[in-house]
Amino acid sequence: MGALVVADLAERFGASAVVGGLTWERRVVDPLPGPRRLDEITGAEPLNDAVALASPETSGPGGFRFAESHLAGVLGERTVLVDPHPGPAGVAAALDDACVQLGCDLVALVDVGGDVLAHGHEPGLGSPLADSLLLAAAAHLRTPTTGAVWGAACDGELTLEEVLERLAELAAGGALTGVWGTPPDLLDRLDAAVAAVPTEASAQAVACARGATGPAPIRDGRRTVPRSPVGALTFIFDPQRALEVAVPMAAALLDAASLEDAESILAARGIRTELAYERRAAS
Repeated sequence: MGALVVADLAERFGASAVVGGLTWERRVVDPLPGPRRLDEITGAEPLNDAVALASPETSGPGGFRFAESHLAGVLGERTVLVDPHPGPAGVAAALDDACVQLGCDLVALVDVGGDVLAHGHEPGLGSPLADSLLLAAAAHLRTPTTGAVWGAACDGELTLEEVLERLAELAAGGALTGVWGTPPDLLDRLDAAVAAVPTEASAQAVACARGATGPAPIRDGRRTVPRSPVGALTFIFDPQRALEVAVPMAAALLDAASLEDAESILAARGIRTELAYERRAAS
């Protein structure tokens, strides 16, 4: 849903946007560990080996539909699916190619919650691999790239204090480039998207934009979101500069040859990833 917020921002400045996300769904949607490769997906139009266009009917093994499939139905247009298996450089090459085919001149890498900025030792960190791999891809992209965090702490992973500390690191290093509120006239559209797409974190960010405050449980009570007006903001940053001054996990993955290689690099640093968790849960 963060991609939709950033797409709306682009449209307010006169640009068009194509929204998308990864082929990696939470276990409650897709019980198979890890992201899906494009050859596992039904009803998508591949643009290359790692990027495809999704329609409302696009599905994975067993018939589950991706968040991007649901969003395509809400928007009435195809969305983008990205397979992270090729690693940062491979994903970057695929995105560059997709940008040429789709007529896009900017890539926005959007995270909901702020865990993309994590150091790796935060107690609540649950999904460092996908976020860090995509941010590392920014170093390889030829297409101009920006980064964004929407819904600070709304995924219940980093605390709000931790997210603010990481944002302060970006600011101190000259990587934080702007902040944007969630416009009130966008909220009904976001509500419609949240109703169609299974996403608790984005729902909490929308609640923040409507004025909700205080703790709210998500993930069946396993995590708690500290709702506040900060959750309604989009923090925009320069990913290239961020890789130089902050985001140590993403920086460690710059030369990862694949998703598996990236997993091994983080594991060697003592960082437990979502892929390791899903594999243990499925065994």
